[in-house]
Amino acid sequence: MQSRHSGFSLLEMVVAVAILGLSVGMLYQSAGGSVRSVSTSEDYAYAVTMARSLLAQYSSVPPAGVSTSAETHDGYRWQVRTEAIANPNGEPVLYAIEATVSWGNRFSPREYVLSSIVPVRLEPSSEQ
Repeated sequence: MQSRHSGFSLLEMVVAVAILGLSVGMLYQSAGGSVRSVSTSEDYAYAVTMARSLLAQYSSVPPAGVSTSAETHDGYRWQVRTEAIANPNGEPVLYAIEATVSWGNRFSPREYVLSSIVPVRLEPSSEQ
């Protein structure tokens, strides 16, 4: 009577390790994608907040309009531009304003634009 040894063959072990490797690889890709997604969402949220604060800062503009830009220390670039809205008597009363925030490198640039309409700031008269 011969005794049979029970156990796994080398081929079964290789297949099991290969399946385990594929599973771990897919899990790693999934987790990495989630981290990139969260990072992108944070960047967009920061850009939206910056654009909103720029529009709040320029809630009214001088009669000559506004055209300004700058770059923050953390790599975000912003620009505020206005364009006069035509008025029948010639003088601008309202301006279309656009706040643009951009970030990223030249290979994956990102940009967020927020637009509104604001009144002309009435300057106090100096004839008093």
